[in-house]
Amino acid sequence: MTAPADSLPTLLVVVASTRPGRVGIHVGEWIREHAEAHGSFDVRFVDLAELALPFMDEPRHPKLRQYEHQHTKDWSAVVDGADAFLFVTPEYNHGYNAVLKNALDFLHQEWADKPAGLVSYGGVAAGTRAVQQLKPVLAALRMVPAVEAVTIPFVANLLGEEGSLQPTDTVSASATAMLDELARLTRLLLPARRGADLALARS
Repeated sequence: MTAPADSLPTLLVVVASTRPGRVGIHVGEWIREHAEAHGSFDVRFVDLAELALPFMDEPRHPKLRQYEHQHTKDWSAVVDGADAFLFVTPEYNHGYNAVLKNALDFLHQEWADKPAGLVSYGGVAAGTRAVQQLKPVLAALRMVPAVEAVTIPFVANLLGEEGSLQPTDTVSASATAMLDELARLTRLLLPARRGADLALARS
């Protein structure tokens, strides 16, 4: 599914962490606001903690899109309706978390030919090792990760009294650069997806 030519493309912000007391929800809320202010996208938001997908329980391969469970059909519709993604990921033991991998693996075709931005956070490494593990998974799903990314080191030092993220100028500038690139990639990939939709309709 692709956005109508006269509307803004849809950007889905996905918060990966589900841990109680997580920082990720604050990072996700900040990047959502930044993306809304950027003005290139109709921004939507998914918190995987609220989505609460079970671990993969579909009997057929996701490529077939023959889903049995309503939670999968609902997740499919959300992802299918997006034109681009922003994944907000923590780093656990030099990798990204299992909940995000599970959410990706539930689907297949719905991710294809769409760009992805990556926002990572942590300590000195700023979640960059999780990002490096995530990129080949996105590529296997035929997504296009943007080179520009947001990496937030020592994220705990950037939290305000109420938990909201107070980004540095460098972090904010990197977010703008990433969103610029996501908008460019979205424009480039939309024609390919429209062609795929037309071929599917004719089949």
